[in-house]
Amino acid sequence: MGETSTKPYLIRALHEWCTDNGYTPYITVQVDEHTMVPVAHVRDGQITLNVGTLATNRLVLGNEFIEFQARFSGVTENVYVPVGAVSAIYARETGAGMGFEVQPYEPPEAGAQGATVTAAPEGSDADAAPGDGGGDDDEPKRPRLTIVK
Repeated sequence: MGETSTKPYLIRALHEWCTDNGYTPYITVQVDEHTMVPVAHVRDGQITLNVGTLATNRLVLGNEFIEFQARFSGVTENVYVPVGAVSAIYARETGAGMGFEVQPYEPPEAGAQGATVTAAPEGSDADAAPGDGGGDDDEPKRPRLTIVK
């Protein structure tokens, strides 16, 4: 087996940095048949997800997958995203973060565990993509990102 990717480690580090500084960590994901996300919130083949601790339940920032439960329009959904599909992680409030190349999905060597369904705690509504009709703002702010190769 080759060297592991730095990408999941950088995602975890930036998630922690956002949290420690009181920012809301968002990830942008390239959606394909290997991502499990609420399809109604996908725009142009992408979805932006709030992965903050207040918006998610059972958040796991793993080396192969990011998985959690969140509420979208009041409905609890299981979200399961290959790390390779993440194109960015950034602070919603400042746009500071990091962009990544999207890697094609490769099945993990061991079988992936399925998520169990439980209710999210009250008040854990996740924001879908900024500008998704929530009425916050008409035009989402563009994050400032640095591409890591």
